[in-house]
Amino acid sequence: MFKKFSKEDIHSKSNIKSSAVRGLKSNLVDQFPGLEPVIDEVIPKKATIVQVKCEDKISVYLMDGEVVAFGKFDELYPSLRLVHKWADCFPSVKVDRGAIKFVLSGANIMCPGLTSPGAALPEENLEEGTVVVVNAEGKTNALALGKLLMSTNDIKEKNKGIGIELLTFLGDGVWNFQE
Repeated sequence: MFKKFSKEDIHSKSNIKSSAVRGLKSNLVDQFPGLEPVIDEVIPKKATIVQVKCEDKISVYLMDGEVVAFGKFDELYPSLRLVHKWADCFPSVKVDRGAIKFVLSGANIMCPGLTSPGAALPEENLEEGTVVVVNAEGKTNALALGKLLMSTNDIKEKNKGIGIELLTFLGDGVWNFQE
């Protein structure tokens, strides 16, 4: 989504009202229930949030100059910086070492990269469309955020095709975005 994102893609910037900040927090909690106990720490009540409207109806939300979330239409996703601070609040998968260089270049994740030795899928089934944090074998911080294109049970059974569509990854336009 943000592989080639740059300042030329920006249309406008504006501070959003406190009611819109509450809506942003509510949407994040609705999509990621694990954030509920810490949402007031993630986005404090008196926080000033700047909405940056970009090409293709994409909005990026900044707090203190740092990307907190981004989205397209009604979909809202946390930034990797937010995920690094609150990693336990999001569902996650782990790719094997061989997939790291491909993920960091923006490639979608193939099922074998999620089922091979060194990779890990969660015990409970995650449905298609679930947004997951992508961790890597031997690394401590997440390297990407993606959306499951099939359930984790289907990934284990089929072990073929694209399992996760990447939304953002370390080093992409959102990661490097600065106000």
